[in-house]
Amino acid sequence: MADRSAHGLFHRLSSPEESRYVGGAPHREDEQHGCDRLPRDLDPNGCDRLPRDLDPHGLLALSHQLFGCTDGKQILCLAMAHVSSLGPFRAEAGYLMAGDKLVRAPSHNERADDTVDRSVSELAETDGPVAFPERRWGWAFALREADGLLGYLVLSSRLRPGRRDCLLITTLVRLTSAALFLAAARRRQHDDAQELSRSRDERAAVLREVHSLRSELHHQRFVYEALAHVAALGGDEDALTRALHELTGLPALVEDRFGNLRSWTGPGRPHPYPRPTPERQEEMLQQVARGTGPVRVGDRLVVLARPHGEVLGVLSVVDPDETADERTAFVLDHAVRSLASELTHQRDLVEVELRLRRQLLDDLLECTDEASAYARSAAVGHDLHRAHYVVVVSWRSGAADDSFTRVVERAAITAGLRPLVTRRDDRVVLLTEVHPNGDALHAALTRELGTPCGAIGVSPRCDSPRSIPRRYQEALRALEVRQHSRERMGTTFFDDLGLYRILGPGSDYRELEGFVREWLGRLIDYDARHGADMVATLAQYFDCGGNYDETAAALAVHRSTLRYRLQRIREIGGRDLADVDTRLNLQVATRVWKIMLGGQG
Repeated sequence: MADRSAHGLFHRLSSPEESRYVGGAPHREDEQHGCDRLPRDLDPNGCDRLPRDLDPHGLLALSHQLFGCTDGKQILCLAMAHVSSLGPFRAEAGYLMAGDKLVRAPSHNERADDTVDRSVSELAETDGPVAFPERRWGWAFALREADGLLGYLVLSSRLRPGRRDCLLITTLVRLTSAALFLAAARRRQHDDAQELSRSRDERAAVLREVHSLRSELHHQRFVYEALAHVAALGGDEDALTRALHELTGLPALVEDRFGNLRSWTGPGRPHPYPRPTPERQEEMLQQVARGTGPVRVGDRLVVLARPHGEVLGVLSVVDPDETADERTAFVLDHAVRSLASELTHQRDLVEVELRLRRQLLDDLLECTDEASAYARSAAVGHDLHRAHYVVVVSWRSGAADDSFTRVVERAAITAGLRPLVTRRDDRVVLLTEVHPNGDALHAALTRELGTPCGAIGVSPRCDSPRSIPRRYQEALRALEVRQHSRERMGTTFFDDLGLYRILGPGSDYRELEGFVREWLGRLIDYDARHGADMVATLAQYFDCGGNYDETAAALAVHRSTLRYRLQRIREIGGRDLADVDTRLNLQVATRVWKIMLGGQG
């Protein structure tokens, strides 16, 4: 390529004056052939090299500078700056290829204008002349590499160059082209190295991501398998908290929506387990419900089991050191799904069982067939062959719907009962084989409902399904007495009503006889066995207003004998005659014994 440039330049060398400028007399061959022949010290293929002992213009030193540069603009500027040292030349402009366009390189020469740019662009990547005012010679040398054009070096001169000048210029062009090619190669090598390094970094990042993904998938599969194993074991809450503790290394627990602990696995379980106030528990549930995924509440990460918007339970891990990460959140998210599924299943079963149990109790309150009652109770896991008690609950805040019924049932279970439950208007009726603890049941309902404003009535012992309707009426009577008394909140047992039992509606002979037997039964039996008059003595004592002298006179006994009898009455009956309520019940019982039962019982 540079050969064509050199030959194009040589064809314009024609005058002896120009040859003389190179230094020395003109060669005869030059005059005859117009510089078509090259000097002897050049290769036949063109201006390839200088004489071995000649470098008068510093091209060797320049080559070191050119090949030491990595920037194309700097290489072109060095070449342009060295042009004037080769002869009467001036560097007019330099161009470098930028993509598919020629871009003029910056230089000290500001004379180059758009005309030069057009002239160079019209050369179509070949060498060619460029006209400059007041300059006899101008030429654009193409700077090339094997793959194409690198740029242009545009020179001008007041004289036409001779062969020696052409040799120097051609050498400079070749050196510049080679330096540009080398710089481009270095840039490509550097870019390739950077690309390789970037590719390696990307590959390493991809490998790390793949490793992380593989580890994450392995962890997820392990979680799925562990939770599937829990489901295979029945999905109970203890198995779930054990799996959650093993997967996270943190203590795991399940609570119901009211903050009652259902299951705990891991160290640090508090004893006794604290219960939040209803207001604080509701605030916590709302806080967690507003979040997405596990929400930190104090030292715990909490998620809610709420398959259809209704909170069925609370799943948590205890994390006081805040070591939980995304994997912990993943485990919690999937574990709470298992918990929600299990609690939903449990609730469905409970609702079916509850419906059957309610239907059974409704029928028992209406006096159903005993054989059918025994069979149906066995089907729902309740043994009617045992003694039972009927409990009626009425609460000021209790709604006449199933929500109130569920609350009463939970409270009854908390109080140690396992009852059959149904609803009658705004009251809830329970049938339980465990003798209720009135204070414990009332306290449990107070906690559940958030207010103590309620009353409970409890019937006497019921020994057969046939007697349940009667015991239900007695529980209602006990409830009504409580609701109309001065202290309207609490629990009243029918057995404790005393006088109120026979003064209420529905009293009959059997009721009166039962009342007398309750208060005077031991004395009546003692009199029957020993032929004594303990009941009559007690009745006369009350008729005389508790006066010893009048009572002794009426009975025709000595005062000391009366005192002895009263002492025996206390011992046999187990009653404290000094207690006001006891005295009242005993007095009523003696009146009923004497007047309504004719002194029998």
